[in-house]
Order: sequence, then structure tokens, then C-alpha cells
Amino acid sequence: MPHHALEVLLTRPISPAELRAAARRVPLAANADSTRLMALCPGKSEERAARRLRRHLTTALPIDVITTHYPDTSGDVLLNVTFTPAVHTALRHSAEQAGRTPEQVVERALHRALARHDRNETERLARALSHLLTGTTPASFLAAVGQVLARTPGAAP
Repeated sequence: MPHHALEVLLTRPISPAELRAAARRVPLAANADSTRLMALCPGKSEERAARRLRRHLTTALPIDVITTHYPDTSGDVLLNVTFTPAVHTALRHSAEQAGRTPEQVVERALHRALARHDRNETERLARALSHLLTGTTPASFLAAVGQVLARTPGAAP
């Protein structure tokens, strides 16, 4: 059975004791601030592996979202999210009215939210750059950007 790389995003940092207890159920690796975990989980599909991981960890950890660590061939990442019964009922109702599945409704909402975030971020950066360019020349600005990027760890060469 194939193994799938899954990332667990937590609602809060976990203690070392919580991590040890959860790692007894499933081998896990935590990030530095213990808010994200990595796991290799067996399953016939990514969806099944994510469900299995959630089943094993849901009582031990404050799980927010489980995602696939690597995008699929379409560039998509699987999100495994649980909803309260009231939210799930409302979601099913909205999906029925729209003639879609609940998954399609959530996917469309996520795409709209991400597009809105991208637009807002682009507008914010454009305003900040316009403000910076009012007091300098484009050549001076580009030289300063180059200096900053050269000093920034992890920046593209």
C-alpha cells in the first residue's frame, strides 16, 4: 500500500508530552514551534490516508486541517477539514440549492477567497511601491531592492 506525505496544521502549539503521546500512535515530525506536523500515512489514496490519520490523531491533538504535503499532477493540494454538525448541515443545504456537492461548494469558496487575497495583496504592494517611488528615482529604488534581496536569507540569487 502506498504511503502519502501529509501535513497536520494544529490550532495551537502542542507540548512535548502531547507530541510524544501522538507519536506513539503515528510516527510524526514537528516543526520548530510545534504548530505543524508531518506524517507518512499508508492508504490506497490520499483521501483515505488523510481520513486514517485524522482518525488516529483526532482525540490526541487539536487538529485544524490535514493537507497533502505535495500537490498532485494538477497542482492541487488535498484539504481534510471537519465541520461542526450545524456547519455541515448548512453546507449540504447550500450545495443542494446550487446543484453541487458540498466539496464543490467549499472548493469554489476557497478559490474565491484565495483570489480575493491575491488581489488585496497585489493592491497593497502597489500602494506601498507607489509611496516609496514618490521620494526616489526608479534606478535608486531598484538598487535598494537589489541590496535588500542580496542580504535576505533564502532569497532567489
